[in-house]
Amino acid sequence: MDKYKVAVFVGSLRKASFNRQLARALERLGEDRLEFHCVELGRLPLYDQDFDGDYPAEGTALKQRVRGADAVLFVTPEYNRSVPGVLKNAIDLASRPYGDSAFAGLPAAVAGASVGAIGTAMAQQHLRNTLAYLDMAVLPQPEVYIHFKEGLVDAEGRVTRQDTREFLEDFIDRFVAWIDRQRG
Repeated sequence: MDKYKVAVFVGSLRKASFNRQLARALERLGEDRLEFHCVELGRLPLYDQDFDGDYPAEGTALKQRVRGADAVLFVTPEYNRSVPGVLKNAIDLASRPYGDSAFAGLPAAVAGASVGAIGTAMAQQHLRNTLAYLDMAVLPQPEVYIHFKEGLVDAEGRVTRQDTREFLEDFIDRFVAWIDRQRG
């Protein structure tokens, strides 16, 4: 079986971010069945409706990356009880102008990590609302709100806690089955 291509949007620009570490851990857990492609968000221009007549090259390239994927994984921190601006901007660029969304019809999954006790629950709810509007089929369960502590993911992307690793393995299993279901 060929591996599904998954575009990965990490909503944090910090190189050592908890969410980047979580994305790496998910990649490691699913690398036998999924081919992950990280979408860099830091150099994207801010979406402007004036682009709709003449889309910038970075926006066009972003849309091509999304359209070349079989599914999308969003790994988001929570900033002020919502998604980070850099993630929302990338979503806006890839989904505009109206009627030309690169996301339409793609299966997706959402995960996030935070040092806070409720993880990224509020940000993920906002993100799920946006993705539903974009006609993405978002994996409903399990919801992945990781309470991140230093050392949870080692330098090679391995999850060091067995219970968390098993939970994330189940998430990957369900994501693969979700892609199968949506694409089949």
